[in-house]
Parts: sequence; C-alpha cells; structure tokens
Amino acid sequence: MTEEKKKDMEIDPDEKKEEKNTDVRDTEEGTGSCEGDGTAGQDEEAKEGSDGGSEDAAGSTESKEEDEALELKYMRLMADFQNYKRRVEKEKSNIYAYANEEIVNDLLDVLDNFERALEHETDDISFKEGMDMIFGQLKDVLTGSGVEEIKAVGEVFDPNFHNAVMTEDTEEVESGKVSEVLQKGYILKGKVIRPAMVKVAN
Repeated sequence: MTEEKKKDMEIDPDEKKEEKNTDVRDTEEGTGSCEGDGTAGQDEEAKEGSDGGSEDAAGSTESKEEDEALELKYMRLMADFQNYKRRVEKEKSNIYAYANEEIVNDLLDVLDNFERALEHETDDISFKEGMDMIFGQLKDVLTGSGVEEIKAVGEVFDPNFHNAVMTEDTEEVESGKVSEVLQKGYILKGKVIRPAMVKVAN
C-alpha cells in the first residue's frame, strides 16, 4: 500500500468529532420537533375535551329544567283533578241530600192542613186519636228524611230562619223576639227550605 492511500484512509480526529456533534444536534432537533407536535396535539385534545364538557353541562342543565317543568305540570294537573273530584263528590252528595226537596215542600202544605184539621174539636174521640196517629206517622217520615222544624216562638228574630210579616206590642216576649208563628218553617238536612212566618215583638 502506498503512502498516499494510507493518508486518504486516515480520518482526522477533529473531523470525526465534528460529525458526531452534527449527529447529536440532528437527533435533538428531531426530538424537539416530536415533542412540540405532541404538546400541540395534547392542547387540541384538552380544548376539545373542555368544549365537550361544556356541552354536556349545558345539556344536563336543560334536561333538569325540563324535568322540573314536567313535575310542576304534573303537580298542577293532580291538584286540578283533586279539586274536580271533590267538587263532583259534593255535587253528588247535594243531589242525594236534596233530591226529595221538591216533594218535601209539597208535603209541608199537607202537614199544615193536617194540623189545622186537628185543631177543630170533635165528639168522635176514636176518630181524633186515629188522625193524631196518622199525623204522627207523617211527621216521623219527614223527620227520618232529614226534615226539622225551625224554632221560633221566644227566639231572637233571625232573618236566616224567620220571615217577619208583622210586629206587635206585647209583654209576653222581649223586644226583637218572635211572639207568634203564623206558619211553621222547616230545614232539610241543614238547608232552610221554608222560613218560619212570624210576628215579632216591638
């Protein structure tokens, strides 16, 4: 081998060191580039995750508001239904309670005439006793149907129960009280179906 060829094959140490440094720099730049790309990708993923979380939170809030609105609507419907149910039950109860009001009013006139007939004197004792018995039965039937006689004589005049058609000066009762009943009044299951027609003391 000639001397020239040996020189060509020999590598200068400084050149070898420079090449090694160049390789290291290239490796670092590549690593830095990869790290930069990875960081950017993570930032984008974090941003997307944040946007997705905001959308989920908004959707959850809307869903909660819808549930509350539906619950409020349901509660109102239930309240309306309960009020309707109570109203229907009350109307039905009133129908049952006062279904006989018209016939009772008609029977009151019969009762009045019966009482007037019994006030007349008669020599036939058995006849009178029989009429008293029938009259008592009629009153029992009316009482069983919820009919009550309105108290009047000696009571303080009450326009809710008494119909004053006359006044009179009397010492038998105090002023403002009922002194005489001209026509009896009656109540059917708490409802005045005919007020008592009365005289009131001055």
